[in-house]
Amino acid sequence: MAMTLQDPVAAAGVRAPRASPCHLVFETDRAELLRRFGEFLLAENILDRMSLDRAGRASQTTGDRLDTVLTKLGLVPETGLVAALAKFLAIDLVHADEVPSGPVLPQLVEAEFVRHNRVLPLGSHDGRLSVGVTDPFNHDPVRALAFLTGLSVDMRLFTAAEFDKACGALYPVHTSHDESRIAGGMEANEADVQRLRDLASEAPIIRLVNQIIANAVEARASDIHIEPNVDQVLVRYRIDGVLRSVQVLSADLRAAITSRVKIMSKLDIAERRLPQDGRIKIAVRGIDIDFRVSTIPTAFGESVVLRVLDRNRVSLDFAELGFSDEHIATLHALLQQPNGIILVTGPTGSGKTTTLYTALKALNNTERKIFSVEDPIEYQMPGINQVQVQSDIGLTFPHALRSMLRQDPDIIMIGEIRDLETARIAIQASLTGHLVLSTLHTNNAASAITRLIDIGVENYLLASTLKGVIAQRLVRKLCSRCSCEHPQATYWAESFERSVTDLESLGDPDIRQPQGCADCGHAGFSGRSTIAEMLVIDDACQSLILARAADAAIERAARERGMQSMYEMGVRKVWRGETTIDEVLRATRMG
Repeated sequence: MAMTLQDPVAAAGVRAPRASPCHLVFETDRAELLRRFGEFLLAENILDRMSLDRAGRASQTTGDRLDTVLTKLGLVPETGLVAALAKFLAIDLVHADEVPSGPVLPQLVEAEFVRHNRVLPLGSHDGRLSVGVTDPFNHDPVRALAFLTGLSVDMRLFTAAEFDKACGALYPVHTSHDESRIAGGMEANEADVQRLRDLASEAPIIRLVNQIIANAVEARASDIHIEPNVDQVLVRYRIDGVLRSVQVLSADLRAAITSRVKIMSKLDIAERRLPQDGRIKIAVRGIDIDFRVSTIPTAFGESVVLRVLDRNRVSLDFAELGFSDEHIATLHALLQQPNGIILVTGPTGSGKTTTLYTALKALNNTERKIFSVEDPIEYQMPGINQVQVQSDIGLTFPHALRSMLRQDPDIIMIGEIRDLETARIAIQASLTGHLVLSTLHTNNAASAITRLIDIGVENYLLASTLKGVIAQRLVRKLCSRCSCEHPQATYWAESFERSVTDLESLGDPDIRQPQGCADCGHAGFSGRSTIAEMLVIDDACQSLILARAADAAIERAARERGMQSMYEMGVRKVWRGETTIDEVLRATRMG
């Protein structure tokens, strides 16, 4: 049900509608209403008493409203809060397909009014105007619309993110007064550290950086790139593994933006000659998100990259990650080994760490003591003792591992085997009854064996400790809303049948291609899926390792015993309409 608001001015000539159950928004004391909303959140088990009291104290201290504080502190996600408000106030939510294709009543309602008051007209019919708002407690803009249009107003609720998306599409901003004002202030003297601090603390630059971060999270970006050039600052997001340019800012903003990010990540804003690394933890849309920050000096200023570590978007489930049923069964069998080494290989950004975290989640219970040593810790997992490598104070991978072995662990996860010393400690741990999980940078599963032998690991130790190797890549998934049949589907189906066995068991082919729509940002893809190959070290493979066989011989022997390559797994996803052959070829570097 929509909230109905009568024009407060009699001259509008609109007959008063029947009162809505939530008309109390405008008739009840706001503080009392928010108190009742807090009790509603308790009753709905959305919040516990301790968190509500914490938010209440923060609200009194800062003067912010309770609902605003709940999202700022990350106690309730923005989407959850808006859904709760809608239920509490009996107001309908605005859905994406209800946003109009163009501005409603543009001759009466100006874009600046919409943006400033965050109230967006959705449509008018039979003397009624439907509007979407982000703040149901601020009724002045809605009353102003009723007066301005002479219509009764039906109020509905937007999340802030959906409002920003709709407003940006209907009322695009071509110039930024805030940016030009900041740029003017930067002309003075960039070398003055205090000036940089002051500029980075100005409200416009804070809003700009916060908006860049919030937009990246909304777009499901894994990285934010802020790149200074000779005459501009380019902002790019990496979405589903592909960089997209999203914003071009004035070159005069370079120092202010960099300084603001450094202040947020507690880095030295005066140091601009050396690379720096830091972390940020902030609530975005009411959800706590970690960001890993890296800065490096370039010819035109410092390049800044923020890695988005949004635990809420990562599904630690093998099936959700894209592994096949056969691979999941193999993985679980490997993870039940009492000792030994399991490796996950692939290039940077291929999802190795996520696969390891998923394995740790499957192994994590009260009967096991699990340690991990990582650089850096990407996601914090309850029940697992996670150690951050700090080379500057001597806490390296080998040092941390030696100390861990004195802590009586059952399972150890090593972020990456980088050198012989780390590899030998991993082997020692597996020989003394521990299950060790780690990653390695190799192109396929078989080459992991030759890589370890090349760095100095004895082949007889490797043969007795290595249990399995998973090589993987990530391919983009076709958007489920807009993908369409591939015009050469028959040709590709016949080609796949000649090169990959047993495709008929998957049913009829559904080979598709990307198209692009609003849901996927007109990219044609949404999300990524894993393609993998799994090398299980059996007796035959152990013999080849002891004989120092080449990786091609190991791979050939494994395929004879049924190992499926990454390419073959990718083709199966293409056959089912999940991705494209171009994505598979790009990921596996074939053709």
